[in-house]
Amino acid sequence: MHEKERHRIILSAVQEKPVVTVQEMVDLTDSSEATIRRDIAALHVQKRLRRVRGGAEAISPPQVIGLAGRPFSVNETLNAAQKRAIAREAVNLCKDGEPIIINGGTTTFQMVHFLTGRRMPIFTNSFPIAEHLLKHSKNTVMLSGGTIYREQNIILSPFDNDVTRNFYARRMFMGAQGLGPLGLMEGDPLLIQAEQKLIDQADELVVLVDSSKFRMRSSLILCGLSRITTVITDEGIDDREAKMLETAGVALIVARKQSSDKEESSLQA
Repeated sequence: MHEKERHRIILSAVQEKPVVTVQEMVDLTDSSEATIRRDIAALHVQKRLRRVRGGAEAISPPQVIGLAGRPFSVNETLNAAQKRAIAREAVNLCKDGEPIIINGGTTTFQMVHFLTGRRMPIFTNSFPIAEHLLKHSKNTVMLSGGTIYREQNIILSPFDNDVTRNFYARRMFMGAQGLGPLGLMEGDPLLIQAEQKLIDQADELVVLVDSSKFRMRSSLILCGLSRITTVITDEGIDDREAKMLETAGVALIVARKQSSDKEESSLQA
């Protein structure tokens, strides 16, 4: 990742939280601790943030606390071809007329490209998913209520009396920060609270994760493997990870990139 992009992510992170630790920045940028410390020092000298013990804070503290994790715009560029192939397989599970829930995320967002010719009720907490479907499809779209978190382009509400409880879905499609033996993992308590409400409204839970997510961990568990019906991932999944899903009774679909996906990936590289 180039220095300019790291600086953008770091500055965005300190505007979303009161204090961001060095380790959090390492995770967000996939950079070394030494690199992050140099970035913090440089931005401190430029008076674009304030260096503190173990991390950094904004010069002007944020008024609204944001969510943990990479911004949507950054995640969107990572493993793009794999995400598109995964999304294609996810839409293949859908039938016209069946209601579905699509949780916000960069992998689930790719589903919109394959839903343009479909007609079904779709509930989502993602502003960009709703916007794209409204412009480019005839699907019926319902949005959850709550606060829009700009960096993740997601709408979340901590309250029980929102519209979520009034929508039933055959399937819910969602991504995650990580997937391991204990289940799906996320990095923010508010995400956990909102996503658990959505999961309760669907018969089946379909998880869309590129293979790198099997090697990522978080301190927060969203749900156990037993709640997951199907996992869709790419060809990078190894035998041990596939066996873990099989043992838990989770169906596995491996998405293979098509020629257009490979061309797109090479252009981005």
